[in-house]
Amino acid sequence: MNLHVREADLDDERDASGIIALLDSYASAPVGGGQPLAPDVRERLIPMLREHPTSLVLLAFVDDDPVGIAVCFFGLSSFRARPLLNIHDLAVLPQHHGKGVGQALLKAVEDRARSEGCCKLTLEVLDGNARARNLYRRFGFEDVVVDQSPTRFLAKPLE
Repeated sequence: MNLHVREADLDDERDASGIIALLDSYASAPVGGGQPLAPDVRERLIPMLREHPTSLVLLAFVDDDPVGIAVCFFGLSSFRARPLLNIHDLAVLPQHHGKGVGQALLKAVEDRARSEGCCKLTLEVLDGNARARNLYRRFGFEDVVVDQSPTRFLAKPLE
């Protein structure tokens, strides 16, 4: 298996198609919500990633076929006054689970974060997504605890 990871070229149609296909596969799975990407999302996603000033999209390939994706965004740690990198989406095609694709993507994300002077990587994961949680723990991610209290990720939907 010839596995390699590189930054996506958002102006390249093959990379753009791969991004949509990978995220659609993830969204369609039960852990991703069980619904394919809506047509309007498929249409807007690449232009929005291209225009967003902090986006980083990495693609994992086996030979020339995209099999995994990490969609990340640079942020800022105000307590450390240094950049951070948030892994917003990490997905691998089901037929490539257990083959080191997720690990390769995480390593590439970490390498990029280190090269940009980031102080940490962040992500969120569903509590019930045991496969992803195990991958992240093996890679060194852990629950954030401040003063013996776990940190929770909260959201307020605006739609």
